[in-house]
Amino acid sequence: MAITATHTISLPSLRVLSPAMVVLQGAAALAASTGIARFVYTPILPLMQTQAGLSVSDGAGLATANYVGYLLGALLGIGVPVLVRSQWVMRVAMLLTIVTLALMPATSDGTWWTALRFVAGATSALVFIYATSSMISQLRAVGPHFVGWGFGGIGTGIALSGIVVLVVRVTSTWQTAWFIAAGLTAALTIVAWGLRPATVAPRVAASDGAPLPPTGHRFAALVVSYGFEGIGYIIAGTFLVAAIGQDGPAWVGDGAWVVVGLAAMPGAALWTALGRRWSRPTLLTVALGVQAVGVALTGVLPGSVSALVSAALFGGTFVGISSLALALGAHLQVPRAVALLTTGYAVGQILGPVLSRPLLTAGYSGPLLLGGAVIAAAAIAGLAVRFRFPHRVGTAIEPSRSAR
Repeated sequence: MAITATHTISLPSLRVLSPAMVVLQGAAALAASTGIARFVYTPILPLMQTQAGLSVSDGAGLATANYVGYLLGALLGIGVPVLVRSQWVMRVAMLLTIVTLALMPATSDGTWWTALRFVAGATSALVFIYATSSMISQLRAVGPHFVGWGFGGIGTGIALSGIVVLVVRVTSTWQTAWFIAAGLTAALTIVAWGLRPATVAPRVAASDGAPLPPTGHRFAALVVSYGFEGIGYIIAGTFLVAAIGQDGPAWVGDGAWVVVGLAAMPGAALWTALGRRWSRPTLLTVALGVQAVGVALTGVLPGSVSALVSAALFGGTFVGISSLALALGAHLQVPRAVALLTTGYAVGQILGPVLSRPLLTAGYSGPLLLGGAVIAAAAIAGLAVRFRFPHRVGTAIEPSRSAR
């Protein structure tokens, strides 16, 4: 059956930006909205526990509020897709993100903290869907490594947030950390301000009128796998620093978080570059398996060395997993695939703290082992995506290789 692409790309009547500029703007958007706005809470959490009296349970509650907000933003991306195609909505969302970060140290009221983290979650999802769709759309014909470097912006934001807390821990207070995070987000917002919305993706059709290979069940398996990843990764992303700090000096935990960010910066580009030799479904399964080992490692072997290894494995995979999963969704040509996958991920992020909270009474080893087990289940679900994957269907960034 011959498959031809119909040309339905709608391009704005603006000068074409260089791939490097698109990557820079997309990376800045993800660094601000995800790397800092969402993940700065992870290294700040131990500071708030010691300086502001935040309990472990309340800390998990604030994390859950952020994830519920993220789910709302993802659902808005599905129900009102114009929101994640509007440059002005993206800009307003980033400005609101700055405000939520700046207001965190202005109060010690738990209700206000919950509301602020909720709003930050919603704006983060809107910006994530917008920026991801924009980069995949504009860089489709250039090469997967460009999109990978754009996703590396998340790692940049994480590394910056970790460095901030490392410095603040010995020089100032948790309030200062939030103010600096707001300032960094504002600077990155300026860089991301001109990021254009996604163009209309080309559609494929069978020239002989025959139906295209079915992809619905594979996409469903992808959503399940990505949802499990949301559960496991958020457990690690929320409690990894606190777990490491519990078994050693606090600076080791903050340092490990910097390692997470540094590993994430090239991680997505590495995994997408490997797609030139192996298929994305295969790489997704492998990345999930590696991450499962990394998340469970600290729960099994406490200590500084295992902590740094765990941080490197976690950081080197979680952004790459996102880029691979979203590229696979686009390849399968499911409408609003990015928003649907982000919603599944968001549901997983809500379930993660809920499932791990009963295990926190005995420390952080239990939740981290649970996270590793769930990510292993995500890898198993990923095998269903790999089975007889239709490599020639869709508009992936570049054609996937045959499974090896």
